[in-house]
Amino acid sequence: MQHDLLSSLDSLLSIPTGVGLLVRDLAGEYRPAVADEVLLAAQQLLAAQVRDSDVMSSPAAVKDFLRTRLGRLPYEVFAVVHLDSQNRVIDYVEMFRGTVSQTSVYPREVVRDALTRNSSALLLVHNHPSGSAEPSPADEHLTQALKAAAALVDVRVLDHLIVTAQSIQSMAERGPL
Repeated sequence: MQHDLLSSLDSLLSIPTGVGLLVRDLAGEYRPAVADEVLLAAQQLLAAQVRDSDVMSSPAAVKDFLRTRLGRLPYEVFAVVHLDSQNRVIDYVEMFRGTVSQTSVYPREVVRDALTRNSSALLLVHNHPSGSAEPSPADEHLTQALKAAAALVDVRVLDHLIVTAQSIQSMAERGPL
């Protein structure tokens, strides 16, 4: 389930950050940061803003984090943002990784993870490497299946966000979820 995916806000926050655009190597020398190091530092900063934030009062920070984390991936990732009863972020977990055009998502695993983290609500998230943030019929069906499964254990699904490099589409904003 969480094999090689970076799957927790804690893992992003625990990596030391460089000063400006310089990083220190193992010998203690400073050198210019490479693009991946800059992106990781940006993800750390956004993760810090998202951790324990009230999702309803800081949707921009959550969207920035998701766009930076998932927007340019060449394959689909399905993730869940776990929320407490006050809609504060408990954790961000990348649960499933797929191909360029699809990923398999197992509702049982999503519900099990929500129970493990004592989540009261969930934001479902996945990216579209194609660049189109429009939900497919399969996305809509998956959302309803996950919503029904989570409801059985009193966990609410607040939204399903589809992420691309340029935009994020909220299925809740499009109509009844």
